Amino acid sequence: MSSNSRYTEVESLELTGGNREPYRAMEPVNKMRQFMAAFAANLSSFALGSCLGWTSPIMPKLDEASETPLKVLISSTSDEAGWIASLIAVGALVTPFIAGPLADKIGRKYTLLSSTVFFVIAYILMLTVKNVGMIYAGRLIMGFGVGFVMTAQPMYVGEISTDDCRGATGSLMQLFIVGGILYVYAIGPYVSYMALQWACIVLPLVFAVVFFFMPESPYYYASKGQKSETIKALQFLRGQSAAAVQAEAEEIQKTMDEAQATKGTMLDIFKNAGNRKALIISAGLIAFQQLSGINVVLFNSQTIFKNADTGLDPAQATIIVGAVQVIASGITPIIVDRLGRKPILLVSASVMSVGLVALGAFFYIQKFGDESDVAKVLWLPVPALIVYIIVYCTGFGPLPWAVLGEMFPSNVKSIASSMVASTCWILGFFVTFFYPKLDAVGPYIAFWLFGGLCIVAFFFVLFFVMETKGLSLQEIQDKLNGKKE
Repeated sequence: MSSNSRYTEVESLELTGGNREPYRAMEPVNKMRQFMAAFAANLSSFALGSCLGWTSPIMPKLDEASETPLKVLISSTSDEAGWIASLIAVGALVTPFIAGPLADKIGRKYTLLSSTVFFVIAYILMLTVKNVGMIYAGRLIMGFGVGFVMTAQPMYVGEISTDDCRGATGSLMQLFIVGGILYVYAIGPYVSYMALQWACIVLPLVFAVVFFFMPESPYYYASKGQKSETIKALQFLRGQSAAAVQAEAEEIQKTMDEAQATKGTMLDIFKNAGNRKALIISAGLIAFQQLSGINVVLFNSQTIFKNADTGLDPAQATIIVGAVQVIASGITPIIVDRLGRKPILLVSASVMSVGLVALGAFFYIQKFGDESDVAKVLWLPVPALIVYIIVYCTGFGPLPWAVLGEMFPSNVKSIASSMVASTCWILGFFVTFFYPKLDAVGPYIAFWLFGGLCIVAFFFVLFFVMETKGLSLQEIQDKLNGKKE
């Protein structure tokens, strides 16, 4: 039967004798609908990416008298630079505890839309900046927006997706984040400080306009007992009629009724064995994501290439890295539901360690070797970073967030998402804040440390992370709680 075939509700129920399950098989799911909604939601991730990549082109400008809007120059190794890079993490670790409960109260959609307010205010501050304190405030407020996106977006995308698409839609977040990073990498070095702020403020506004027309999560509607709205949302997301989505709507309603009857608290995450296991897996993956040193690379890539003195223009080398991120991140949605989460994460952790150790070796030779030794390895930083970026963007970049979106039951999902998102940014803050101090001593120390932690991440995935490929949300819960099929 053609994928475009459709029956009226009455005709279909007559054809199937009133049984809706054969009807669902006769009226196939339009997967493009859920990808369209996930795409719209991830425009917020594109805006988030522009915030993460912002410091790479901006820090060199703040160190040039002709570029900076400030009265003083800021060196990339100064304490001010450390605060500018890391304050976004401070904001992002606080707001998940607001965004999580808000997602249950006003919905995933409007919580995600709320991030626009923070991003716009932050860039207005950057446009009117007079002193370093205003940059600090702007970066902190950017972090508020980042926290909202990283809490609400995985919840929304995980709940709108069918079982066979959830890995792919959940992986889109990383693709859009690195797309936003490439956006500022490509524009930032070639425009003024002010022009870059205008280029960035457009992104959250575009997201708000596009995502406004997408449906709310059917799980949220079900949690409020709005059965007709649940069905309408599913009709849009599945491209099917009301009769075709009826069985799925009833299943979602049953899940949410059970969740409401056993409304969870933070204590329940630790009391329940399945929830504890989910927390260990999700928080562990997010922790190693940050401890891989990715934010150091993203926030300081232009400075890293400048210090490496490879002969390549630092801005151009950074754009190359950004382009590689986008290409590599586009691979994961294609392969994740075929290969599974765990094999990709294992490859990612092991190869990241190789790239980081090689990068550390270059900086070690640069500091302690003679000129002939350095000349022999001038080629090394760019391929080492590119290898690192490729495997990060196919594994530890997107998959921890995809796993988070599917790992927790509905009654504790918002609380757990808040905890995990905050874990991400607590570690992100410490890594980005202390990197300039390590860089001043010798960047090779930092990169070797990150490489060692990637080796630890490999064994964490090997022994603790379970595979969720092809499993429904309920089957994942059964597996976490040790229930046999």
